[in-house]
Amino acid sequence: MSSKRPLIFNGFMMNVVGHVSAGLWRHPDDRASEYTSLDYWLEIAKLLDEAGFDAMFIADALGQIDVYQGKPDAALRTAAQTPVNDPLLLVSAMAAATRQLGFGITVSTTYEQPYLLARKFSTLDHLTQGRVAWNVVTSVLESAARNLGLEQQMDHDERYERAQEFLEVTYKLWEGSWEEDAVQRDRVRGVYTDPTRVHPIRHQGRWFKVPDAHLSEPSPQRTPVLFQAGTSDRGRQFAAENAEVVFLGGTTAQAIRNNIERIRVLARAAGRGDEAIRFITAISVVVDESDEKAHAKFQDYLRYTSQEAALALFSAWTGVDWSGWALDQPLEYIETNAGRSALAGLTRIDAERQWTVGDISDYIGIGGIHPTLVGDARSVADALETLADESGVDGFNLAYAISPGSFEDFVRWVVPELQARGRMRSASGPVQTLRERLQGAGQRRLRDDHPGVRFRHLPHHYSTPTKE
Repeated sequence: MSSKRPLIFNGFMMNVVGHVSAGLWRHPDDRASEYTSLDYWLEIAKLLDEAGFDAMFIADALGQIDVYQGKPDAALRTAAQTPVNDPLLLVSAMAAATRQLGFGITVSTTYEQPYLLARKFSTLDHLTQGRVAWNVVTSVLESAARNLGLEQQMDHDERYERAQEFLEVTYKLWEGSWEEDAVQRDRVRGVYTDPTRVHPIRHQGRWFKVPDAHLSEPSPQRTPVLFQAGTSDRGRQFAAENAEVVFLGGTTAQAIRNNIERIRVLARAAGRGDEAIRFITAISVVVDESDEKAHAKFQDYLRYTSQEAALALFSAWTGVDWSGWALDQPLEYIETNAGRSALAGLTRIDAERQWTVGDISDYIGIGGIHPTLVGDARSVADALETLADESGVDGFNLAYAISPGSFEDFVRWVVPELQARGRMRSASGPVQTLRERLQGAGQRRLRDDHPGVRFRHLPHHYSTPTKE
């Protein structure tokens, strides 16, 4: 039995046909085209819950995948994250069907309003009994900006400035607007809420003006667990100041470790402890009862990958139209207003390899930009432990090649091996909030070293203006 603590395991999903494995929806065993059916989602949620997974991490994108060739045709044709439905609306049903599984939902600060989103997450935190997380993103697609009221996408770093103020508003609403004993539920006196214990936040900033109190009473976690996935310079600073779980990309353990160390330095400067942030990366696994069968399965999957879908996705992620590049042309770092970490990771950090456009289109076929492990249960578990040790990550987002088959295989073969080693939690433990599951028993609320806690006592900081 390993003395090391259990790793975090999340099922990595998106409310789409084709997520990060380009073209695999065509495989005869893939059922992702059932994504419009609630039964499909309930089946996967129960599978993950009963296996001891910590959460389902649901990605999202606002806008068409239309950078490749300057139009959405390739993404539409190959189901490359197109069509895409809202992830938020899945959660309450899945929560009702599960016991422990958390739900990390991606929502953009660029195209939402904090007053409205705060209520949505408070509602879900109530309905899930504290099992909800918010994956905070700033969005990368120009198509989202066009269709959501902007002439063009805001500048990369400016999006993070807006995001920081957005979070400040939600911290005020979640942490400080309602005092702990504001809700009385006193049937005799006829008082449900004591109005003297509910406070307007009186926020007025560059991006938002929110004068009044939060609409919802405090939920089990108040603030949902905060996930974040950007590792640009500005993204790392944002993560250091806000995130409780950081989702890192990277094709090598050293590249991931470098990002972790940079964020930890920034987090310490913000007054946060070394245990304040958990780090996860994405991985795909193709597993069977033997190495030979697993590699045969992997070769079968490769027959269904789509280079067109891969390049459509990579163009959207990087903001570069790769359709005009020869497949043997080396990748170059190109500064864009989209996501910067994916391309930087391949051209600046992973210096051991010179990637070409063709290399990356083949690599994305199964598992996106993240590594894919192929083998039997023992070899996969060994590789996961090695990657965790060498990179310093606390766990993994498990992406699928086919759905739900990749999850079923992982649960059948790898989960028992990991649990025998003490590296994955059992589903039979006590019911906890998601924050307790990730940070430790009793940690239902933001840690005391989180910058958001300074907004817990609004009456002391935001007194009612007096007339002159």
